[in-house]
Amino acid sequence: MKVRVLGCSGAIARDCRTTSFLIDSDVLVDAGTGVGDLSLAEMAAVDHVLLTHSHLDHIAALPLMVDAVAGQRTRPLQVHALPGTVKALRDHVFNNVIWPDFSRIPTPDAPFITFHEIEVGQTLQITGKTIEVLPAVHTVPAVGYAITAGSGCWVFTGDTERNPAFWTRVNELNVAALVIETAFSNRERELAQKSLHLSPASLADELRNIAKGRQYPIYITHTKPAETDLIMSEIQGLDQTRTFGLNFMHDIRWLRAGQEFEL
Repeated sequence: MKVRVLGCSGAIARDCRTTSFLIDSDVLVDAGTGVGDLSLAEMAAVDHVLLTHSHLDHIAALPLMVDAVAGQRTRPLQVHALPGTVKALRDHVFNNVIWPDFSRIPTPDAPFITFHEIEVGQTLQITGKTIEVLPAVHTVPAVGYAITAGSGCWVFTGDTERNPAFWTRVNELNVAALVIETAFSNRERELAQKSLHLSPASLADELRNIAKGRQYPIYITHTKPAETDLIMSEIQGLDQTRTFGLNFMHDIRWLRAGQEFEL
């Protein structure tokens, strides 16, 4: 299974794209502005979109992508999301005011997109991949995902604050890589908490939940462009022995658009 990072920024700026990951060639996890770096042929090859939640930085490119390649497709694009996310898309995006309702165009019986509601704890089988819907704690209904093609799991927290239920399940999985958000620096920790995002301080609290002896690469995503350097310096400055009580170092890295991973 190949994971390609299309976007992993918490906002836009030059060379900063918002959240989207391409799994193999046919599944998108979130549809932020990073989708715009795909060619038309690559966009047309995507058959499934898994959304973590309804915020604009995670869905901005979805209506534009559908419009760009609808004429090249022979079957609807399947969008998988929580009921609250589907409702938000129907009410506020595909509503014939902000964007055409592609779930009824060109006809209700043969639309360009179909919506498929999911729930936390559900497991999907999609094009040879097993996808588990994980809990997230955010200001709108939200989830994370664990995705595997038979070996280790690629795990994505989605946007979340402290989340004990997430770690309970992740500690039972064979994790090959973890992608976890840290949107704000410690100087903005109060804003992070109010908006249900992580800062380096709360990230440290979360990483304490990793089961003893478990070690895998941890990739930091969703940093605000103006704070990325500060966030990463604060994370790198963590005294892991004191913070986590470890006799080894967590392998914490900064996720970058354009990276590709083979799992």
